[in-house]
Amino acid sequence: MLYIIPSPIGNLADFTFRALEVLQSVDVILAEDTRTSLVLLNHYAIQKPLSPYHQHNEHKVTAHLVAQIQNVITMALITYACTPGISDPAFLLVRECINQQVKVECLPGATAFVPALVNSGLPMHHFCFEGFLPLKKGRQTFFKKMAEEERTMIFYESPMRLVKTLKDFIQYFGNDRQCCVSRELSKRFEENKRGSLKEVHDYFSAKQVKGEIVIVVDGKK
Repeated sequence: MLYIIPSPIGNLADFTFRALEVLQSVDVILAEDTRTSLVLLNHYAIQKPLSPYHQHNEHKVTAHLVAQIQNVITMALITYACTPGISDPAFLLVRECINQQVKVECLPGATAFVPALVNSGLPMHHFCFEGFLPLKKGRQTFFKKMAEEERTMIFYESPMRLVKTLKDFIQYFGNDRQCCVSRELSKRFEENKRGSLKEVHDYFSAKQVKGEIVIVVDGKK
């Protein structure tokens, strides 16, 4: 059996009792970043064999891992932060398990875009999650498409690219489109900056940006 285990996005206390029970019961824990995952596992005194599973090796090891599970080895997959599969590795492994009739169970838990959406104050009855934006190829086409989107849009971004991305949003969406940038969610220095794209761009242009970033943008009216 394969368990998909959401990891806290910042605050280690945001971990469920059930997730702890599962991690203590499995034979092997697959981790996107074994060093980062050890911080979480050591915090809760969980000692299990760790095996790396990330975007650079998932194509090579997926079939082997599913064969191990078929040989009655129980595994759990955790990623750096958030629910595996949401802009993190998981899809290939889950799909292969399903194809091979291996049971998969995904636990509910932390994911960054949900609190960012709720915190934004923007309409949340209909929304689309786009994850990380294209860096180069297809970026212009992507922004033109998103400019016509009527639902609230959610994006992930790195702190070093935040100001540039906000500037691109202004170019395609206009100065006055409402947005919210959430930074360091669940951590000590959590920040939710709301306002027009121009206001939020100018705010972050004047400071050094750190931490994990979620951008929520209002849809076209």
